[in-house]
Amino acid sequence: MKKIEYFPSKKILSSLILGVCVAISTSGAVGANPVAQAAPVVAGLPDFTDLVDKVGPSVVNIRTTEKAQQSQADAGSDDQQMQEFFQRFFGMPMPRQAPAPKNRKSVPQQQEEIPRGVGSGFIISQDGYVLTNAHVVDGASDIYVKLTDKREFKAKVIGIDKRTDVALIKIEGAKLPKATIGDSDKIRAGEWVIAIGSPFELENTVTAGIISAKARDTGEYLPLIQTDVAVNPGNSGGPLINMRGEVIGINSQIYSRSGGYMGISFAVPIDEAMRVADQLKSAGKVTRGRIGVQIGEVSKEVAESIGLAKAEGAAVVRIEPGSPAEKAGIQDGDVILKFNGQAISKSSDLPRIVGAIKPGSKAVITIWRKGALRELPISVAEMETEKNAPKADKKAKQSNVLGIYANDLNDAQKKELPGGGVVIESVDGPAAAVGLLAGDVILTLNNVDVKDVKQFTAMVAKLDGKKAVALLVRRGEISQFILVKPQAQ
Repeated sequence: MKKIEYFPSKKILSSLILGVCVAISTSGAVGANPVAQAAPVVAGLPDFTDLVDKVGPSVVNIRTTEKAQQSQADAGSDDQQMQEFFQRFFGMPMPRQAPAPKNRKSVPQQQEEIPRGVGSGFIISQDGYVLTNAHVVDGASDIYVKLTDKREFKAKVIGIDKRTDVALIKIEGAKLPKATIGDSDKIRAGEWVIAIGSPFELENTVTAGIISAKARDTGEYLPLIQTDVAVNPGNSGGPLINMRGEVIGINSQIYSRSGGYMGISFAVPIDEAMRVADQLKSAGKVTRGRIGVQIGEVSKEVAESIGLAKAEGAAVVRIEPGSPAEKAGIQDGDVILKFNGQAISKSSDLPRIVGAIKPGSKAVITIWRKGALRELPISVAEMETEKNAPKADKKAKQSNVLGIYANDLNDAQKKELPGGGVVIESVDGPAAAVGLLAGDVILTLNNVDVKDVKQFTAMVAKLDGKKAVALLVRRGEISQFILVKPQAQ
């Protein structure tokens, strides 16, 4: 048997010792005043254990249900299954039930409570106010909040704001563990953050990563925090936490071609979420300002051609008749550079700045027109709330097996998307599970162009419930395919 030598021989050891001595003597001979070389600084990975212990108790699991009334067809299906059960296992037909007496009053059909979805949230006050995503709780019949100590509460919705995807709900409790709210304006790209939530119903799951970008413009109402923290369906509504144990965002969506995490996730900045929460708590809705313009980006070429020093501002492409902008004298082709003294670096800055101003307020708008700056006084009007927006067809809601309730495109969207499509009003079930959101535009269904709601509803009604559906979805300026599996009819 061949002997395996695990340690170096005496000869090898002698050579190693000699080499070390030579190295030491050589390093000592360099320079008149030998200085020991400093070891390179190696930054270790952070330890999140204390952070999780501190913040974890304030993070909650949210499950929602909806009520479905059992139809006669469902009852007949259940009878057939029972008949088959008796025949297979007992070799005899199921005993017939005695007919109900004619004078017996009919019993109303019971509404069955069925699971609708799972999400996350976090407690922001000791008396039970909880922040989460609007798409987690919107449309639910009942909402249940479960704490890390296994206590479960039934929650009520205080208010929902679909534009920011923020919802405020309330549970009845006292001295509950609450999260510490941070400042999302002070975050920096590259800093460590963690997420706690319930991906795929795995409660209190902790994932970590870094902030990839502070204010990523995804086409939503506000710029989002981009991270590489692993976020999946079920994480929605959970907190994004910095190394000081402060919540700096609400995990809201992912960029995905598969419906699962692919390295990019987005969170609603906590500063904006708390402003929304304050309005929802006091009024049950969010009031925003508007001036009635449709805008576009100013490219470098356009800026040079009209005499602007750099590509900035929002180019006015359309003015709504009778709007504050028309009354103020704003014209097509004007470039809005400032609003009430706040600079407009890119077009998406304008609706956010205007939206933060109280309706009825007076403001000053700075524009660039024909090579010169002008300042115009303007009155801010109130933006329509979701309650006043047109609703999707009720019949379509009842028969939609994808959990997608859609509207036709408005005039501005039709101009931007001449090929057509439908805009999502709300989602639940399968659509919510894969991360679809209100405001997403569906362009195709199984490679067939979607023209309007009527056609979309007809296509969905003919779907095979056993096969996943490929939807081409546009969110902001990004279009991607998302697979949705229809729910059983």
